[in-house]
Amino acid sequence: MAPKLLHLNPIPIILRRTPHHQNHPFTTLNHPYESSNQTISFLKSISSNPSYILLGIAKNLESLRKVHALLIVNGTMTNDLLCMTKLVSMYGSMSRVEAARAVFDGIERPDLYAYKVMIRWCFLNEMYGETVMQYRCLRKCLRGSDDVVFAVVLKACCELRDLDEGRKVHCEVVKAGSIDGFVLTSLVDLYAKCGEVGSSREAFGEIKERDVVSWTSLIAGYVQNDCVEEALVMFNRMREGFVEGNQFTLGSLVNGCGKIGALHQGKWLHGCVIKTGMDSNPFLGTALLDMYVKCGNVGDACSVFDDLSTTDVISWTAMIVGYAQTGKPDEALRLLVDKRWAGILLNAVTAASVLSACAQLGSFGLGRTVHCLTLKFGLRDDAVENALVDMYAKCHAIRDARSIFDSVSLKDTTAWNSMISGYYQNGQGCDALQLFHQMILDDAERPDPVTFVSIISACASVGAISVGTSIHAFIVKAGISSVNPYVGTALLNFYAKCGDAVSARLVFDEMQVKNAVTWSAMISGYGIQGDGDESIALLADMSRESMEPNEAIFATVLSACSHTGKVGDGGKYFTSMCQKYSFAPSMKHYACMVDLLARAGRLNEALDFIQGMPIQPDASVYGPFLHGCSLHGRFELGDAAARRMLDPYPDEACYYVLLSNYYALDGRWNQARELRDLMKQRGLSKSPGWSSAEIGTLDEVSHLRIAAIG
Repeated sequence: MAPKLLHLNPIPIILRRTPHHQNHPFTTLNHPYESSNQTISFLKSISSNPSYILLGIAKNLESLRKVHALLIVNGTMTNDLLCMTKLVSMYGSMSRVEAARAVFDGIERPDLYAYKVMIRWCFLNEMYGETVMQYRCLRKCLRGSDDVVFAVVLKACCELRDLDEGRKVHCEVVKAGSIDGFVLTSLVDLYAKCGEVGSSREAFGEIKERDVVSWTSLIAGYVQNDCVEEALVMFNRMREGFVEGNQFTLGSLVNGCGKIGALHQGKWLHGCVIKTGMDSNPFLGTALLDMYVKCGNVGDACSVFDDLSTTDVISWTAMIVGYAQTGKPDEALRLLVDKRWAGILLNAVTAASVLSACAQLGSFGLGRTVHCLTLKFGLRDDAVENALVDMYAKCHAIRDARSIFDSVSLKDTTAWNSMISGYYQNGQGCDALQLFHQMILDDAERPDPVTFVSIISACASVGAISVGTSIHAFIVKAGISSVNPYVGTALLNFYAKCGDAVSARLVFDEMQVKNAVTWSAMISGYGIQGDGDESIALLADMSRESMEPNEAIFATVLSACSHTGKVGDGGKYFTSMCQKYSFAPSMKHYACMVDLLARAGRLNEALDFIQGMPIQPDASVYGPFLHGCSLHGRFELGDAAARRMLDPYPDEACYYVLLSNYYALDGRWNQARELRDLMKQRGLSKSPGWSSAEIGTLDEVSHLRIAAIG
């Protein structure tokens, strides 16, 4: 079993050249002269070796090279193992590993200490492959080895994710016997980072004296391999053993809680951080902020952000991402322009999140400004380019979106999805179909569920029945529609809008997972066809499935009742929506109720209902009422409503058109003409309505080719 790896911050087995590592087992390499007599002898040899003393004087690379040249010219380095090993170490400490390697290769018979020095500096300079290669040479040339070498090489294998080489070293460790706890901790880390959680746990079980480093290695390994619950259990056992966690222990656990959305456990860990006095630690503060953001608790994330002692680009970006992803784009933009963080430069993640916020708000001007900043700072990775396409599309600058899309050399699925969705959202369904066709012909990227949701919605918007059904065929072949509720809902909605309620119901019945939007789409499909009985029956089925209807579903049911004359049922559902489910009726709900009463000829009740509305009625409410008045010949009621309708909306063309049509139905042509003339005098015009259906131009997107993909 090898679960996928989760990248976390490294645990505190850190091997870098900083002062606090001076006494670390990896950086303190014991010389082979270990007995007191040997040590005294060794010190005497040093004091009598002027070359060794001379190397110690060199404090920088230039002086070291001069000393090295002097020793070569004088021939004092020939067969001087101690001096050459010292030179290897000094070149390595100055990050000149190539020079160190050249000196090391000149040693005729390097001993274990010389190999340890060479291995150490290869590792500390992040040359992990070279570290393993030097270890292999050591094994070929010498029989001996020690725990320091084992630990360093295991760490190199861990960085390389080289499980096979790590297993070989593990075998050699076992053969050497008496395994050191530090070596076992390195094995725990190796197996965890290579996805072998079981082997990591076994290595941990062999450690007799477990310190915070060994516990943290295992806990971080569990989190990396998506075993967050096991990590929390091990943390409790660690505390039972009276071992206190450090910032890396708690940081790993907090990251794990954010990954699985465990808000309760995350808050408990936050309490541990405060209790141990580490709440001012910027690393833990950023981890807590990220956890709260991923759990959707932006309020607590904001509190953590405000309490940070120092704010850097990582914490600043995490807060902006949190606002952008939780429907608070205005807060994200406010944080971006706040002068308190004027000195922080945005990175690619920041730019992508800010562009997402601009897209949500339709802030075209600020979006263009951020675009300029991405060009200035060279922030042009995939996420930024896709965010730019999405921002321009949602700001209705579809040409700019297409220009960015065309400039991307290697387009991924997200880029195609952003552009296809942009065309659909801007009412250019045919362009969306053409782009999808190009995506398939170019064999650029495989469509994913997001692609299919957008393209099926585009088919519904332009009435492209044959193209939509051919795409449905491919979706069925791929086995997506039955398991993905979003794709299934898009298909259901497509058939419903195209007037095929039977096919819509087949898709609905085949779906294994249904959400509130799915039920609403099916109920609406029956409502469009005027089948109120099926709409009501489906609502009852939804209640039996223990799913509560939302406001959209009630609007759909009320519309179906109005079209089928079910006045009693409509009133019952409106009352249930307000009293049982505590929904505040929207304008659409009020319009449906007025339409229901007006169609049934109960115009006095409809007028009383309008007058009792807590919000100002608009054309969607007055329109059904005036239609009912003309339908049932009650023009006196319509005239009274007409006078109330125009007063609040003197500059809205739709009300003039509505009233003009009403007068025309009653044969009052002069009044209708006067209203039209008044519209012209005030410079008012109504956008013409339109509808679409599949014609020959859509055949360019061949359904045969689409059905054959895959």
